[in-house]
Amino acid sequence: MESKRRTFLKSVSLLSAGTFIVPSHLFDFGNKKLKVVLVGTGVRGISFWGKRLVQNYSDILEFVGLCDVNPGRLQYAQSYMGVDCKLYQDFDQMLRESKPELLIVTTKDSVHHEYIIKGLDYGCDVLTEKPLTIDEDKSQAILDAERRGNKKLIVGFNYRWSPYTTKIKELLKDGAIGKVTSVDFHWYLNTYHGASYFRRWHGLREEGGTLWVHKATHHFDLLNWWLDSDPEEVFAYGDLEHYGVNGPYSGTNCRDCSFKTDCDYHWDITSNDHYMKLYVANEKHDGYVRDNCLFRKDINIYDKMSAQIKYANNTVVNYSLTTYSPYEGYRIAFNGTKGRIEAWLDIPYLKDMNVDQKGLHTAEMSQDEALFERNPMIVHKLWEDHKTIVVTSERAGHNGGDKRLHEKIFLDPEGNDLFDRDAGIRDGIMSVLIGVAARKSIEEERPVKIAGLTDLKPRRVRSNSTGQFLENNNDNDED
Repeated sequence: MESKRRTFLKSVSLLSAGTFIVPSHLFDFGNKKLKVVLVGTGVRGISFWGKRLVQNYSDILEFVGLCDVNPGRLQYAQSYMGVDCKLYQDFDQMLRESKPELLIVTTKDSVHHEYIIKGLDYGCDVLTEKPLTIDEDKSQAILDAERRGNKKLIVGFNYRWSPYTTKIKELLKDGAIGKVTSVDFHWYLNTYHGASYFRRWHGLREEGGTLWVHKATHHFDLLNWWLDSDPEEVFAYGDLEHYGVNGPYSGTNCRDCSFKTDCDYHWDITSNDHYMKLYVANEKHDGYVRDNCLFRKDINIYDKMSAQIKYANNTVVNYSLTTYSPYEGYRIAFNGTKGRIEAWLDIPYLKDMNVDQKGLHTAEMSQDEALFERNPMIVHKLWEDHKTIVVTSERAGHNGGDKRLHEKIFLDPEGNDLFDRDAGIRDGIMSVLIGVAARKSIEEERPVKIAGLTDLKPRRVRSNSTGQFLENNNDNDED
């Protein structure tokens, strides 16, 4: 067990620093399990970063504390995860008493920075769900906290780890279409998944930074990783014209609404026992309503978004996010000097699909074992016939990304990853800043430079030929 524990502790620094040179003495803590605490006991926290770790890695780690402002959710989280650690509503007290080596942050996005900074300053490594945070000032504060200490930050970008997105990275890295010059990237959220953001705290920009940050940070991180370059400038449009005040009905919440039979968006939370126990049973503690009306007046985020992103390597990206599509999926096309790659997932007209749209998202979020799927992409080189490449992956766990992210951290941390999928603080910040710049562009009706948001300056190339991060580049260099 000690060998496995040391391997994991080393992986924390390897993943966050993006380098394979780590002093071995940092991980000699004796024959003990890694002490882990988690703050934020929502569904993602207690399942993917909670129950799944307990079930698969209890031989090398131990939860020594759970923290949340809601005591009822804390009690349920403890039972659901199957742990007997102490429960805390006071985060500082938890750090003092439990003395963790790893902090996992899965709270609302708007307070990620508070816990990340306190964790780094306390002296433990930090693993946070995406997005890293919601604005440029909080990004800078997190960056400053990591710089003044000797602990590291990992951002849980699971999309990088799916076989399908990895195949795209492999093709681009191998020069299948030469130098990439432009990208068209369009993501579609269906009327089940897309609508769910407007029921939750994500519908308030002060809590989630709008979907430019909370959702699109996934997509922007993929772009940054695929293109191996940093964003330089963003120009965007966006509006709220479907949800919020635009709806035909308005009520308190779905379960008590008088328009249940009339509203196409009615969602019955009472049919989900897990959500009833985690959220509805504990509304009395903090007032958080999980099945809020998605046509309530205080919604102030965008439901349609479009941006043009210019990268430091001169690649131009056209991106859009739709939150009320009849189906869920995405299309992406890379144009290069030697050809074009076209890829897509879950476009119903392009594959034989007989899946309910609600069931599609439920399956993707599941951490259960899943059936394998075969998904095509097209590589079309100039003056040649196109070729179809078929990639085998799973439906569950974000198309297999969740499982592979955990496997990398716990089972193969020192393995050389040719595709540079480990994500640290710079990855987290750069993905957030595209969304922040898009918001500013809409509000101020102008292009926004990434370099003006924090003291991180865009790099034309982010990694070297081995896939390792260019740590020797000065952050203030334009290149």
